[in-house]
This record gives sequence, structure tokens and C-alpha cells, in this order.
Amino acid sequence: MKTRSRSISIVVQSSIALMLLLATSSFNQGSSKLQEFKMTIKNTDDGLEINGLKGSAWTKLRFTINNYRLQAVDEYGMTEIDKSTGYDPKLADFLFTIAKTEDGIILKGLKGTGWKELTFTLAKGELQQVDQMGMTK
Repeated sequence: MKTRSRSISIVVQSSIALMLLLATSSFNQGSSKLQEFKMTIKNTDDGLEINGLKGSAWTKLRFTINNYRLQAVDEYGMTEIDKSTGYDPKLADFLFTIAKTEDGIILKGLKGTGWKELTFTLAKGELQQVDQMGMTK
């Protein structure tokens, strides 16, 4: 009877270890699909300025955006949500929308981001750095 209990115990432990291994590897595969990008967002008097620091074809985007109007941005610059702009392996593959509110900024990650939504306050002239994983310093 002890041998049978040990056998069952080993099978249960092996099954748990296998499930953990599979869960960890699928989590890592999902994370590895995110390509690095980095940008700073600045709140200006007439809208926003976004500086691409890594992973984008653009270095600076400036646009007037007020009253919760959405602007889509991808690795090539300002775009439309349902418009495909191609693929370049030298660039990160991302798409998000940005909106300016009375209190701050709302970013919604649509593709290539580890975040679904980022909301933060940003006073005029202040900068906030954002990458594929979220807000950074």
C-alpha cells in the first residue's frame, strides 16, 4: 500500500511541476513578443509632444489634441486605428491611442504593449516616459 501511495504522490508532484513549467513557458513566450520601444510625452500649451527614444521611425510628434479626442500612434507616427502601415523588423510593432483630458493623459494599448490602459496626470511642460511595459522614469 505504501508503494502505491508513493507512486500516486510522485505522479501528482510530477503533474504539478509540469503544469508550472508549461504556465511559465507560455507566460515568457507572451512577454517575449513585446518589442522594446520608449518615448516621452510632454503636455504643451496647444496639445502634446511625443519624442520617440527607441523602437520607432519617428523622433518627434507634435499635435493639437484636446477634449478627449483620440489620436492613434504606431511605430511610424500618427495613424488611424484600422490602418496597417506595414512591418519593419528594425522597429517595434506597436499601436496605441492617446487622449488629453482636463486632468491628464489616457493611453490605450492596442498592439505590442504590455498595458491595456495608462492614465496619469501631466502638468503643462512636464514629461512622462513610457515604454512597452508602462510608465517609467
